[in-house]
Amino acid sequence: MMILIIGGSGSGKSSYGEDMISFLSKGRDIKKYYLATMEILDKEGRKKVERHRRLRREKGFFTIEQSRDIHKALNKMDPGEKAVLLECISNLVANEIFSEKNPKSEKQIEEKIIREIKIIKERITDFVVVSNNIFEDGIVYNEETMQYIYTMGRMNQELAAIADQVVEVVVGIPLVVKQQVNF
Repeated sequence: MMILIIGGSGSGKSSYGEDMISFLSKGRDIKKYYLATMEILDKEGRKKVERHRRLRREKGFFTIEQSRDIHKALNKMDPGEKAVLLECISNLVANEIFSEKNPKSEKQIEEKIIREIKIIKERITDFVVVSNNIFEDGIVYNEETMQYIYTMGRMNQELAAIADQVVEVVVGIPLVVKQQVNF
């Protein structure tokens, strides 16, 4: 099962994603992974990552740092049932768009990430993907930033299409946007 969780900055989406993975894996012999996509660029970033690792470990997560090529994280996971929280799509897209390595078009970036998401989805038990809703401020930014915003919009739409459930978190309150219905 794949669940997409979206929300604005500080909305509580990440905490909700962690709670969702814990709920889905409760009472089962399943390993919980936190697939972190933030690129560590400086000492401050390293401190933030170490703090997050500590907090996640207390919740039973094994953290895998994978800022690109997220499907490769599967090779770092133990065999058996797995629950994976991918945090977050906005970092992953930014890592690809703003990378000096192998520049790609927005379309190529979208296709690459969706392909990798589908690979992970097929190989694990429960998959929770966190993404930012960055479209509501109404501000027009420079061309490079607008490229990123439009790419994120298309990514969220594509992820919502392949997800079994979509939840938007607003001020800490989860609102189900899409629910898989079995007839």
